[in-house]
Amino acid sequence: MGYDLVIFDNDGVLVDSEPLANSILAGYLTELGHPTSYEESLHDYMGGAVHRVHDLVLERTGQRLPDDFDETLHTRTFAAFERDLRPVPGIEEVLNGLVEQGVGYCVASSGSHDRIRVGHRVTGLDEWFEDEWLFSSQDVGQGKPAPDLFLHAARAMGVEPARCAVVEDSPLGVRAALAAGMDVYGFTGMMPADRLAGATGYFGDMKQLAGLLQLPV
Repeated sequence: MGYDLVIFDNDGVLVDSEPLANSILAGYLTELGHPTSYEESLHDYMGGAVHRVHDLVLERTGQRLPDDFDETLHTRTFAAFERDLRPVPGIEEVLNGLVEQGVGYCVASSGSHDRIRVGHRVTGLDEWFEDEWLFSSQDVGQGKPAPDLFLHAARAMGVEPARCAVVEDSPLGVRAALAAGMDVYGFTGMMPADRLAGATGYFGDMKQLAGLLQLPV
């Protein structure tokens, strides 16, 4: 295998959270007087940290979101996760293949540490990840498309960026990985390949990812 570290995005790659999270975000923004469809939420916010929501709403409307926006959004999202969240089909087989090959892996997510941990606990993926393998945009102060989060994860895991592969499902994430000098594989489960321009390769299910990473399937 050509990589020493595989860096996974979390939402939409490890846990199938994007439909839940974006439905809730679109509904909450609409409730606050900023009409947003599910499709618009995916287009504008998928892959970004929550500060991106604040920034775009302020830029477009001149209005600030309520002080308790983040807390309310997280409460609603976590409640939905507890009820309905599932792992992305086939991801455990990919993780098992990495373990068998002795290849390191970690998470680098725009979501908070709490969001990552809740999602992993509910789906059972916490068994696959040590706490020190979880990296959040909270750790670096700015989310994707800046490369900071991926570079931070690689540095903490002791691997040079050129020896890393990133697995992403959002345009912001692909741009961040490319800016970090890493190969990036685009998951087209929710986003067409043309929205993930520049990726090293594309896949529509996890068996294809295993092949791209030269893992046993």
